[in-house]
Amino acid sequence: MYRFLDILFITFHSLLIILNLFGWIWKPTRRINIITLTLTGGSWFLLGIFYGWGYCPLTDWHFEVLKRLGKTDLPNSYIKYLLDRITGFEFNAELVDRMTLILFILALGFSVYFNFFRKTNRV
Repeated sequence: MYRFLDILFITFHSLLIILNLFGWIWKPTRRINIITLTLTGGSWFLLGIFYGWGYCPLTDWHFEVLKRLGKTDLPNSYIKYLLDRITGFEFNAELVDRMTLILFILALGFSVYFNFFRKTNRV
């Protein structure tokens, strides 16, 4: 059961990250993109007041599954975990956190622009 949950979290969380980063590009996904970016930012910065900067309940739940599967020494960052798992390399946590924040801000900026300021029928 935990192996299934691990695969489910990897799949869903990865798709959410892709949607957050690139959902502003395609007009039909722009509204859901701004919603998921807002929820992500709210989790990171508002829930982060109580649970630590960058807090994500999906990460919390997935890491609980991984602990039940015997995984130890999990990083604070889900992005770092994902990059390490996919590539087999050990990425610098501070660099990953910085890049994650930069890419989040860029995606949010594009999403705000395309959702609220650019009102054309183009894709």
